Amino acid sequence: MDGTLTAGEALPSMRALAKELHLSVITVQRAYEDLTRDGFIETVSGKGSFVAAQNKEFIREERLREAEGLLQRVAELGRSSGIPLEKLTGILALFYEEGD
Repeated sequence: MDGTLTAGEALPSMRALAKELHLSVITVQRAYEDLTRDGFIETVSGKGSFVAAQNKEFIREERLREAEGLLQRVAELGRSSGIPLEKLTGILALFYEEGD
């Protein structure tokens, strides 16, 4: 996600990566399976594993979870401080619209 790898770039084989990192091949295999399931890598039988184009839906869901956590903290702060919900939503709307 930080741009270190580019879409289509070949990844090391599971055995090579396991040896380099001093891990079990099974551990690396599980990691590759998880990355494939989440859409971060594509595996082509007989050719290897490659970096997939960014999984935008997965990234969006992660950002939404992060926003929910922050909004929960804001709601708790507002309740404990007696700040009306309308005031908080107005402030959020202001910040959100500033980005346009």
